[in-house]
Amino acid sequence: MSALTFRFSRSRRWLTAGLLLLIVHGLAAQGRAHSDAPSTATHEVTDEVGRTVRIPLKPQRIVSLAPSLTETVYALNDDSHLVGDTQYCDYPPEAQQKPKVGGVTDPNLEAIAALHPDLVLVTKGANRLDTVRALDSLGVPSYATDPHTVDEIISSTQKLSEILSVPSAGKTLAEDLRSRLAQLQSTLAGAQPKRVLFIVWMDPLISVSQKTFIADAIRLAGATSIIESWQEWPQISLEEVVHLQPEFLVFANSHTGEGKHDFDVLADRPGWRNLDAVRNRRYAVVSDAINRPSPRIVSVIEDLARKLHPELFPSVPEPDKQPPAALSGPPNSADKPLSGQLSDPSACLENACAR
Repeated sequence: MSALTFRFSRSRRWLTAGLLLLIVHGLAAQGRAHSDAPSTATHEVTDEVGRTVRIPLKPQRIVSLAPSLTETVYALNDDSHLVGDTQYCDYPPEAQQKPKVGGVTDPNLEAIAALHPDLVLVTKGANRLDTVRALDSLGVPSYATDPHTVDEIISSTQKLSEILSVPSAGKTLAEDLRSRLAQLQSTLAGAQPKRVLFIVWMDPLISVSQKTFIADAIRLAGATSIIESWQEWPQISLEEVVHLQPEFLVFANSHTGEGKHDFDVLADRPGWRNLDAVRNRRYAVVSDAINRPSPRIVSVIEDLARKLHPELFPSVPEPDKQPPAALSGPPNSADKPLSGQLSDPSACLENACAR
């Protein structure tokens, strides 16, 4: 387990360790009883964080602990084997009808055990090491993903299809996603990349570095982030943004329908009015799928490219001029998982893009 370095809050680790121990002991008997059932064929695989795990050849009862993984299972048409997911798994809409096992960072182990899963899907960027350890203690195997680029998201999807014993679906999906990206790159060939600021959080102002899959998605859409930082989710000053003068501001739409949708709200804020992008109303609002490392991110890349380079897509109308709900405050937790459930932006950003 030492090879697995999931992010988790040190301050919460010791507070929850005792509770986890009690829960695990209480559920261990249930897990052992379940393991006495006729066993299915298993094999050893290496997950994306380097762990060797033994899992069923054909998983029949899957629990997903991240929205991105739930989306991927549906994209692979294997949702009939998905027996549970988290309260933040909201896409596709059918995923909301699955039994819920709590949150991403704080799943309910008893609820998971009650579903008798033969495989739990986790992701390094969002789930906690304590959760994986507790699953191990229950004898429930987990498989971890860890993509950092768009190409790795596609590769991870194909690997997951093999884990779930639906390799043909994964191969077809991966080929389609790569074909669409190749076609888009052909369309964008020769176009000058737009310099953009992707806004994760307004107050304090937080963006993404070049090391995130979001920045990679932005690059594939014919743009480049103006932020260069060793941190994945750097907090930046508005003065620095004014000095860099991005051509576009890019937001993820929370789809909540809440907050003010008047771009003048941003234009009236001190400092923001000094940005050419604000004065000229150059911004792009894309689906919040850009925050999730799942196959749907390719659709977001295509949409963003059309909004940043409308001249290359004459049949597509100009981007609408409705600003995102993010202008008036943090997003709703039901639509933007993790960030909505934590009051401290710096804490929520630990998991902002691995949902």
